[in-house]
Amino acid sequence: MRDAWRVPAAARAMTMAAMDPELEAFIPLFPQVELADPVADREKFTELAAAVPAPDTTGLEIEDRTASGDPPVPLRIYRPHQAQGAVVWLHGGGWVMGGLDSEHPWATRLAETSGAVVISVGYRLAPEHPFPAALDDAYTAVCWAVENAAELGVDPDRIAVGGHSAGGGLAAGVVLRARDERGPSIRFQLLNQPGLDDRQETWSARTFTGTPWMDRAKVAAAWRHYLGGAPATPYAAPARADDLSGLPPAYVATAEFCPNRDEDILYALRMLQAGVPVELHQWAGTFHGSQAILSAEVSQRQIAELGAVLRRGLTP
Repeated sequence: MRDAWRVPAAARAMTMAAMDPELEAFIPLFPQVELADPVADREKFTELAAAVPAPDTTGLEIEDRTASGDPPVPLRIYRPHQAQGAVVWLHGGGWVMGGLDSEHPWATRLAETSGAVVISVGYRLAPEHPFPAALDDAYTAVCWAVENAAELGVDPDRIAVGGHSAGGGLAAGVVLRARDERGPSIRFQLLNQPGLDDRQETWSARTFTGTPWMDRAKVAAAWRHYLGGAPATPYAAPARADDLSGLPPAYVATAEFCPNRDEDILYALRMLQAGVPVELHQWAGTFHGSQAILSAEVSQRQIAELGAVLRRGLTP
């Protein structure tokens, strides 16, 4: 099974010894998604999401809503009993895959572990809708959450934004835009393995050419679909932003064998240097998206921590 993923020889000895064995056993079961055919890849992504054990939704009120926009943005609201805050949650999938249904298991778990209202966003996907479509939808969702806080039963000053992978990059872009435009007040940003930099110049981006699920080639394909040939701006690729001051407190989580790892760590460091409170957790032995392997002890800790961190981030 160790041959199921590849890295350059210079890094092989280090990485082969460090993969979490509970995760490594599942690597051959992951579907091959190359991001060359978005329609076909979306079907595989849906199949992968369907294989995740159904969560217990007891104690949650779940409803589908729509945020007014051009076009309207579909939302799915997960409301725990006596929730005090909310998070606008943006799914992963390389900006080309995923949606409200595929994100259901993870949005449910986040609501359960955090006690916060989770507003899952069905943003438009590339390549049919390249940047800034997804960012516009995410920003619309954040504005909607603040404007409808009373109806949601939460404090409008306790609204966070977060996401996984591509969704984490969108969350970081939304936070930058809200700061620059003096838009909605965002209390906290929850960035799980976010995609932040299209340039792929870090060590992890250049080295991880055969890592499980997400590698250099797939990241490059995702950025091509998302940008649609246009130059990247800081709202598309937040690592390009010159000024990270004035942002809300952040939690950044990285996976050891993820091309995004080093750009995420550098972004966290730059926020710290700009005076932004940051909690950074680098999960040893994990790969991009491996928290979907729920039987692994490290995955259980990752999911529990996301909820605990969000709870703390929304606490006055």
